[in-house]
Amino acid sequence: MLKRKAIVIGATSGIGMELVRVLHHNNYVVGATGRRLSLLREIKSELKDRIHIKEIDVTNTEAQDRLQSLIREMDGVDMIVISAGTGDLNVNWETEKQTIETNVLGFTSMSNVAFQHFSRKGSGHLVGISSIGAIRGGAVPAYNASKAFVANYLQGLRLLALKQGLEITITDIQPGFVDTQMAKGSGLFWVASPGKAALQIYSAIRRKRKHAYVTKRWRAIAYLLKILPDWLYHKL
Repeated sequence: MLKRKAIVIGATSGIGMELVRVLHHNNYVVGATGRRLSLLREIKSELKDRIHIKEIDVTNTEAQDRLQSLIREMDGVDMIVISAGTGDLNVNWETEKQTIETNVLGFTSMSNVAFQHFSRKGSGHLVGISSIGAIRGGAVPAYNASKAFVANYLQGLRLLALKQGLEITITDIQPGFVDTQMAKGSGLFWVASPGKAALQIYSAIRRKRKHAYVTKRWRAIAYLLKILPDWLYHKL
């Protein structure tokens, strides 16, 4: 029986790291990428077999070549999850620029490699991690705007695959608060552990969902965000 193969981009912490564990536990051959090679080596040491690692900074000009190299090392893959992302409450040009470079340029770079690979293969599954923040603008402007880009871009790729008659599944995961380095600030609620988030993401992957909120209860918040008038939204 052929084993399923997946790559998780942004696997050195948070949701990405836990998703590597979940996929490996479910008998996937997993490729794990990230900027911190030492952490990737720790993951490899923990899981031992069916694990490939590759140091990739999604904002680097060599990122596409390195992802393509990993795909070749794994003799092709069935799924690519783009979990790499950043955001910072300290709004200045440097942090906003880093957010855009990672969440927009880096995401698009990795998505392009994934879509082209699946196009040549004839099938595949691309999973992107956007955010509940993609629904409306927020007080950390670049983060919400960049995640809106991710959600919109994934929708565009889904339409492109449909028009080209390709068997490519595109899944947009929109998490609420997850207990990671990006979950900062006061007044956070319904904060999920990365492990719980990863399990729900895997459930959405197995069902080939087009879209999923993580955790599921954030569906109610998403509905409210979409209908609240500005005067009330601005008081939140």
